[in-house]
Amino acid sequence: MAEVELSCQAYVKMYLHAALFPRCSVNGLLLSSSSAGGAVCVTDCVPLLHSHLSLAPITQLALTQVDVWCSQTQQRIVGYYQANACVSDSSPTPCALKIADKIAEQFDGAVLLMLDGSKMSADYRVPPIVMYERKDSRWTLKDKHTIMMRQWEETRAVASQLLDSGDHMTLVDFDSHLDDITRDWTNQKLNHRISELSCPANGAI
Repeated sequence: MAEVELSCQAYVKMYLHAALFPRCSVNGLLLSSSSAGGAVCVTDCVPLLHSHLSLAPITQLALTQVDVWCSQTQQRIVGYYQANACVSDSSPTPCALKIADKIAEQFDGAVLLMLDGSKMSADYRVPPIVMYERKDSRWTLKDKHTIMMRQWEETRAVASQLLDSGDHMTLVDFDSHLDDITRDWTNQKLNHRISELSCPANGAI
């Protein structure tokens, strides 16, 4: 059972994506810049959609473009995340399972991460995530002891600070990029801002 390590940058961007569209389901891709083998280190994420999550053509277009970008930046797609519009529901939808299956076809250690909207308050003491792994052609809950978060308290503080300052409004998902192609779905400016705030937040706890 491979360990999964989730970086500050990856978590914060997922959190801000859900916060930016609180009445919508949102989804995205989990990326890794580490070499294959051993633990899966999720170092970044690409926010995809906040409407029509099940619309296959847009999803396929996004997957293709992200895959090309990953090949140019020495990254790979290692998983999928989603937050449901109903905050009390953190179970994977058919759409989530379908996209996660597609990713698992390309990466054996793929993970499916669901954000638990009912636990996403700024003062919540544990990461509001539910993670699944693919075993015997089925997605099953992953053992919590195999999931590591890089300095959770600092990561939580960074997410809260960016939300309070309104920086979450600068996040661009693929949906928004399609509305205005000048907007950067790789979110380099936001990545830099997270990096500035999270310099002490390195390592795992």
